[in-house]
Amino acid sequence: MAHALTDDQVQGELQKMVAFIKQEAHEKSREIKIKADEDFAVEKSKLVRQETAAIDAQFERKFKQAELSQQIARSTVTNKTRLQVLAARQDLLENIFEKAREKLADVPKDEKRYSDILKKLVLEGLYALHESSIKIGARKKDIDLLNEAIVQASQEYKDNSGQEVKVTIDQDNSIPDESHGGVFIIGTGGKITINNTLEERLKIIEADSLPTVRESVFGQNPRRRFYD
Repeated sequence: MAHALTDDQVQGELQKMVAFIKQEAHEKSREIKIKADEDFAVEKSKLVRQETAAIDAQFERKFKQAELSQQIARSTVTNKTRLQVLAARQDLLENIFEKAREKLADVPKDEKRYSDILKKLVLEGLYALHESSIKIGARKKDIDLLNEAIVQASQEYKDNSGQEVKVTIDQDNSIPDESHGGVFIIGTGGKITINNTLEERLKIIEADSLPTVRESVFGQNPRRRFYD
């Protein structure tokens, strides 16, 4: 027959149950805290990685932007400098040819030399047109020298080609006296005109000699790959 528990025994059992429950609660609380700490650590690590990746991506983007801006600035400065150098070179070349143009005025002053130049200019036109009748336009103040040049050029043309040529001065198509001289050779009934004035010949010389003058003044271009 079971004996009823005394009050002290009941109190003892209750205390044991309370202690057990407290212990279970403590263990459960510790487990929850550990799990929470682990979850926090994982989430923290994840957030850190995400923020680090975002910062790295932003840095990379800004670095590329800065690098691109630097390249653009460097290219702009280089191009500007190159254009300034080219402009300075062009001004120098223009100055060289301008001085040559100024000296054209001195050519007719030496009559013997100028007469020989007129003869060669006329003769060049005779060979170019190869016609039996040619007209020549010149400055009115050069008429006397031109007549002499025509006689010499016509004879030389005949000696070399075996053909006679009639050369007349075209009084209606004179070259302005303020020009530096030279001649116009007119053939095929006025349909063909060869400009052999000193100004025009200098333009041809400028175009032909420009590469040589440029190389002589500035040196050989290291970027040039092909030569005539």
